[in-house]
Amino acid sequence: MTAHTATRPAVRAGILWPTPPGALRVRPLIREATASYLTRLAAAYHLSAAQLLDGLHITAAGTPAAPPATEIHLSNEATRRLSHFTRIPPAHLARALPRRPPPAAIGMARAAIARWQPVQPAMQPLPACTACTIHRSPHQAVPAWIHPAPDLPRIMICTRHQQAASDPRHPAPLDIRPVPELTHARLTTRRPPTASSLSWASTITTTISTCTNAGTHAYTGSPPPTPTYPCTRPPPP
Repeated sequence: MTAHTATRPAVRAGILWPTPPGALRVRPLIREATASYLTRLAAAYHLSAAQLLDGLHITAAGTPAAPPATEIHLSNEATRRLSHFTRIPPAHLARALPRRPPPAAIGMARAAIARWQPVQPAMQPLPACTACTIHRSPHQAVPAWIHPAPDLPRIMICTRHQQAASDPRHPAPLDIRPVPELTHARLTTRRPPTASSLSWASTITTTISTCTNAGTHAYTGSPPPTPTYPCTRPPPP
């Protein structure tokens, strides 16, 4: 019997809580969407997020869907069970996962319940750095989705691995190694990022994406979008 089959969350029928802690360590990223973390955690055990919740005896309502289109709200008891299974202290989970106000029916409940809810496009999380994600979930390569820092423009920049994202419609972050100035500026700044500086970074990453799409259209036969400054890639033939 393999490790992951021996420690998969128990199915609901005839088995009561508590479920034994899981054998695989999957750590959340900072500001990772809860639905994203549950999806990665479940994938490590070859389960869906809905199956994982069922195995932890957490009653879920709503329609589950892959992030970033949906988010899930957990009651305090559901969070406690997740903490027990992952062997991550509740305080650490609270610091990593964003604590957006849950619906009243969830926030005031004493039972282990959860609710899936759709997320408006303007509030959807962004694709996380793929290298950082693999480091925190080495058992299964599943994309992670993180929320940008509050009160700042919507952009993710990983200076260590030189990846950036500013649009949840893209399933993966952009490789910004061709633009070393962006990483250098982020590393050498002596102050926290401001709305103005991150707005410029978001403009650059959006432009890189436009240029990348222009190159892709050259091979698909579709008319390419018109690149905008500072795109320096030559137009497709």
